[in-house]
Amino acid sequence: MSNRDQPVVFGTEDLLMSLCNSVTKVLTLATNSQVQYSGMVQRIHKTCLKPDIGCFVLFDGGFSGLVIINFSAQAAMEIYESYMVSMGMPHDELARSHTSDEVSNVMGELMNQVLGDFTSKVRRELQTHITQNQPKMLVLNKQVMLSVDTHLDNPESRRVTFYTGRNHIFYLELAIDRTEFIKLYDFEPQAIPEPDELMAQAHAQTSAPAPGLRSTSDETDDLLKSLGM
Repeated sequence: MSNRDQPVVFGTEDLLMSLCNSVTKVLTLATNSQVQYSGMVQRIHKTCLKPDIGCFVLFDGGFSGLVIINFSAQAAMEIYESYMVSMGMPHDELARSHTSDEVSNVMGELMNQVLGDFTSKVRRELQTHITQNQPKMLVLNKQVMLSVDTHLDNPESRRVTFYTGRNHIFYLELAIDRTEFIKLYDFEPQAIPEPDELMAQAHAQTSAPAPGLRSTSDETDDLLKSLGM
């Protein structure tokens, strides 16, 4: 069989690269500075939430897995401040600490946009569907082990290093079932919404929270209790 006749195969590293590209695309747009990721990826045996602030997202459907993003306080504050200033927020009205509910809310919404961009690409490019839970940012002072091994037959885990525009570091970890998508025939990918449109809508929602919502700290406490902490 010639190279031209060989089927196109989309595997774990391709899924990881697609996810990494969603992170850089959304956060570069949000911060007006270049967010990049390392050309090297680590094979890891366990996934962890780590200090100072991070989130995890479970997805299921065409394939199952777990995404974790761990930010240092400096990286989170750089992204939060750059995004809010670009949306017209004065510097003197910004939160001063990564432990602020406002920082958690904004970072959580940006992570939602990242995963939304990724799931849209999965639907458009792989012609399958995955669902996700709402990303929730957690302020942490210790490491928390997370695992989806019980739901995966042959799990694979990867870690990628990211750099903000000011060279602050954060990490993405992905755990999924070993899988391959094989292209059976040519098809035209469907159009998906651009992240700047989605983020403008998200910012409007973040700027006008609905009354009666529970505080971020209360929700965090409940989530940590559910994790046995």
